[in-house]
Amino acid sequence: MDSLLYDLPALTIRRISVSEMDNNVYLLTAKGSGEQVLIDAADDLPAIRQLLQDAAGDTPAPARLAVVATTHQHWDHVRALKELVAATGASTVAGTDDADALPVPVDRRLGQGDTVAVNGISLTAVHLHGHTPGSIAFVYEDPEGPTHIFSGDSLFPGGVGNTQKDPERFSLLLSDVTERLFGTYPDTAVVHPGHGKPTTLGAERPHLEEWRARGW
Repeated sequence: MDSLLYDLPALTIRRISVSEMDNNVYLLTAKGSGEQVLIDAADDLPAIRQLLQDAAGDTPAPARLAVVATTHQHWDHVRALKELVAATGASTVAGTDDADALPVPVDRRLGQGDTVAVNGISLTAVHLHGHTPGSIAFVYEDPEGPTHIFSGDSLFPGGVGNTQKDPERFSLLLSDVTERLFGTYPDTAVVHPGHGKPTTLGAERPHLEEWRARGW
């Protein structure tokens, strides 16, 4: 199955699904520089290596994994992180409040509005409280097309992420998602979740009050 999701003017976006948890691993490759950002080294290092190899053909420059960005601390999103960093020397970024729980030292801790930038790729960190304390969505604003939101486990088709039936955590997550994603980005924005299929903000926006009423 071809991993290529989007062939954009400045970069490509590729995705594979790994593990029994159907975890999505995303790879952005800058066409001009060959610099790459991988989002969630969830599992299956050989599959991730193949993803990197496939993406090397997306750029005439030598491809290099510069950054591994982690959306949140949960074990199913970080099982290949230590091996991948050891194999590639890539730097690591994650949310401030989740960083200490990761299996590798985090080179840069991210808060709301921070920018993750390599040559040819710039992502905005959006801090979303609730699923975990330091969950981060990574947002790429394509100047020539739709925005792309890599939401981790904070937003899916049909609802926000799991908050273990904790009303306070659910309220925090829904409020952050409403304000910081739906209140900031257009309906055309594509949401790439940590598991399963993509959606758009426009497809989900009509259901926000329904989610709040049901409590999950």
